Amino acid sequence: MAIASVHVHQVTKQFNGTPALDNISFDTGNGELFGFIGPDGAGKTTLFRILTTLLLADSGTCTVAGYDVVKDYKAIRNICGYMPGRFSLYQDLTVEENLRFFATIFGTTIDENYHLVKDIYQQIEPFRNRKAGQLSGGMKQKLALSCAMIHKPDVLFLDEPTTGVDAVSRVEFWDMLKRLKNSGITILVSTPYMDEAGLCDRVALMQNGRIMTISTPGEVISSYPLSLLSVKAGDIYRLLGELRAYPGVHSVYAFGQTAHVSFSGQQIERQQMFDFLKSNNHASVEISVIEPSIEDCFMELMNNPVEKQTN
Repeated sequence: MAIASVHVHQVTKQFNGTPALDNISFDTGNGELFGFIGPDGAGKTTLFRILTTLLLADSGTCTVAGYDVVKDYKAIRNICGYMPGRFSLYQDLTVEENLRFFATIFGTTIDENYHLVKDIYQQIEPFRNRKAGQLSGGMKQKLALSCAMIHKPDVLFLDEPTTGVDAVSRVEFWDMLKRLKNSGITILVSTPYMDEAGLCDRVALMQNGRIMTISTPGEVISSYPLSLLSVKAGDIYRLLGELRAYPGVHSVYAFGQTAHVSFSGQQIERQQMFDFLKSNNHASVEISVIEPSIEDCFMELMNNPVEKQTN
């Protein structure tokens, strides 16, 4: 069996002159859970469509499990599982009929590979006679993952699998991915949710078709070069404007009802900022030193990109 890993070298793709992927390169290891983190339009779906042989790159080379995505596309389709961002199963078929159909086209049966999807499928099996179009969002995602897994793939591509899914289903879904990873399957997953980055072995932070950095979630956070405060006050909109004018501030971003304020220096005089905000008639002021999140790191990289990708 070929080694289950993905290699991408200097891949570029444009649509009507607009870059969707801009000279990206990376490698994943066998059995790795590798995440692509970025907003809509970052290029995640285009990349996955190229790696699953549904789209041709303009330039560059890609291999999946040792197979070239152009020359060996038939082999790749046999050893990969793909779960697109949009629910694409047959809405008029039942849960069981969808799973049986996908098993059949790959030359296997539900019984033969039931152990692969048991943990996932058991949660929706009570609804096996319900049409797929009548399932909830979380149940649809579990059915789609079962269909992507039923032929025992070496590499699994999941394009924003938790978008639009409730918080409980999101947690359950990532628990399932951990179990699949522990069975030796290489998993590439894309998501716009920054909090899901910490659930991956490594992440690639993407923006505008480029990979800004590749590292473990811990290394991404530890490389954050600034001091960071969380600031809260009664009027968040006025607070943001006045903090951006505060001396020594590097950046200010809203995070819910608080502002994350970064400084290029290591010394942060919280009392001075507190007095400043009080003098500007801000009520209920709270200031605390915090550790950066993946989202803080993403915002910093987006505005101050590194010179090259880190593999």
